[in-house]
Amino acid sequence: MPLEDDFCDIIKKARRGHRLSEGDLAQASGLSAGDVTILERGGRLPTKGEIEALAAALHLRTAPLMHIVLDRWMPAPPRAAGPVETVMGDINGYAVKGYVVYDSGEALFVDTAYNEEAMLEVLERKSLTLKAVCLTHGHSDHAGGLDVILQHHRVPVYLGMGDRPMLGWIPPGELMMSTTDGQTVAVGRLTMRFVSTPGHTPGGICYKVEGAGHDACFVGDTLFAGSIGGSNPASLYQTHLKSVRTRVLTLPLDTTLLPGHGPATTVREELTHNPFAE
Repeated sequence: MPLEDDFCDIIKKARRGHRLSEGDLAQASGLSAGDVTILERGGRLPTKGEIEALAAALHLRTAPLMHIVLDRWMPAPPRAAGPVETVMGDINGYAVKGYVVYDSGEALFVDTAYNEEAMLEVLERKSLTLKAVCLTHGHSDHAGGLDVILQHHRVPVYLGMGDRPMLGWIPPGELMMSTTDGQTVAVGRLTMRFVSTPGHTPGGICYKVEGAGHDACFVGDTLFAGSIGGSNPASLYQTHLKSVRTRVLTLPLDTTLLPGHGPATTVREELTHNPFAE
């Protein structure tokens, strides 16, 4: 699976986060406005000098950006995340992931993959009882199909308060659970711990699995291999960077990070290869 973001995506997200126009970025980097536009639109690959100039202007780490562009870096496949099944879906051709965490006959959904039928099929195939749905954030590609899931399984839904207005369909009030940082939900002998990570959205949450014998964290769109999700709104960019740097990348080095898009990675890989890391 390729990286979710290429050079033009990374530059565009950083520019918007800093609330710079293409002209502002051209002035700050010393490049022409035309070159900035071409590079952001993927019209050609950047030169080494252009990578250095744009990284400096956008406060990105130059070496990781070089590795992504020039060396075609990809994260080494991490260790399996324990009893987790990945479900693939797409929204208008855009690939998205959901996850089923299970143990001792019980299951939790982490996002819906915009593919509720496939999520439900995992329950049936493995004879699992759904205990809850844990949403990393409220965007439709991660929460679409929630109504169908709750028609079959009337279970609690966990979502950060700031993201509830984003839902296209609002679950009944008694099923919408409040969330706090450090809160836990049990699934069999495992524990899912909530890690508050606002930035991609106001109420973003990551979910750390405990008790599976290997550290793993579902990071939604807070972080991608070699990048981050876009900050929505852009005013949350610094908050987003803080969440990535102090909540996700401070987890144990070999923690498997399972994003909503793109390949799985680890904290160790991202500390070395993510341009947005410190």
